[in-house]
Amino acid sequence: MTENEIWLLAFGILCTLLLLSILLCVLFKKDHHQEFRSLADTLFRGQAELAGRMSQLSESSSQQQLKISDAINEQKLSVLKIMDEKLLAVTKSVGEGLQQSTAKTTETIQDLRERLAKIDVAQQKISHLSEQVVSLQEVLSNKQARGAFGEIQLNDLVKSILPPSAYEFQCVLSNQKRADCVLKLPNPPGTIVIDSKFPLESYQALRNASSDRDKIEAERFFRASVLKHIKDIADKYIIAGETAESALMFLPAESIYAELYTNFTDVVEVSYRSKVWIVSPTTLMATLNTVRAVLKDATMREQAGVIQKEVGTLIEDISRLDERIDSLSKHFEMAAKDIGDIRISSGKIARRIDKIEDLELGETQHQRINSYVAE
Repeated sequence: MTENEIWLLAFGILCTLLLLSILLCVLFKKDHHQEFRSLADTLFRGQAELAGRMSQLSESSSQQQLKISDAINEQKLSVLKIMDEKLLAVTKSVGEGLQQSTAKTTETIQDLRERLAKIDVAQQKISHLSEQVVSLQEVLSNKQARGAFGEIQLNDLVKSILPPSAYEFQCVLSNQKRADCVLKLPNPPGTIVIDSKFPLESYQALRNASSDRDKIEAERFFRASVLKHIKDIADKYIIAGETAESALMFLPAESIYAELYTNFTDVVEVSYRSKVWIVSPTTLMATLNTVRAVLKDATMREQAGVIQKEVGTLIEDISRLDERIDSLSKHFEMAAKDIGDIRISSGKIARRIDKIEDLELGETQHQRINSYVAE
């Protein structure tokens, strides 16, 4: 309760008492005058006591309000201090968090820039590779360029494995047919022809077939293309008395080779019967390594006669060396015998000198004898 409310309450009580006294005065004016005065005095005293108590209450209320105000001010200061401390801590925490976040953001941006730089480099490589793929597609779309591509790949494989004397490119045979590559091997097996074939159109048709009918047509087209290549190689590059009884058909694409051996075993069997061996870059490399071993073995056989002749000459030299060692040994034995005779003579001379010394000759004669012996 505030101070104004207390004063209003006291004022209302006083007004009520005053009205009550006036009413009593009117009622008891004639007969009860003495009692009225007594009651009025009592009322006045009560009013005085009430005024005093109201004054004390007002003073107490003022003091209490002052204490409350002081307590509120102290609480307010304490709350403000706590709020300042909390705000300072929050500000510090937010500042540290912002600083860490800024550092992490900077690091992330730097990492992002590096990654973007790598992505740019990779994108440039991809663009360059795309250009190369487009260029390769243009090359493969042309039959002549596609044939040149297969021949170049064949040349690189052969040159990387065999010595120059073991092969020849674009060799013209007796039937006036030009072979992509000829392997010069001794008989048997003899000269082996390698021809590069690239049935890309039929293979692409097979891969692009969507319906069952298109697939059947594409398989027929692919089978006919490969069989035609096998027949051409068998007719052109297998010549009795000039080449080996078999030839190699080189497919410069592993995918075509895998498709052929996986789904067209009948075509492979036809190639076996025609003695045309179908090879890919991987299998051709293995075949060329075998050819290199065969050439090395043939070279060793060719050199066997020379080696035998040299071994015979070496044996003759060893025999002469044994004779000369025997002669030298005889000379050593004679020299050892002469040395033994010399030792016997020197022993005899020493014994004679000892006997002469035992005769106790004069010093002069002794010196003469010694000089004579020395001579």
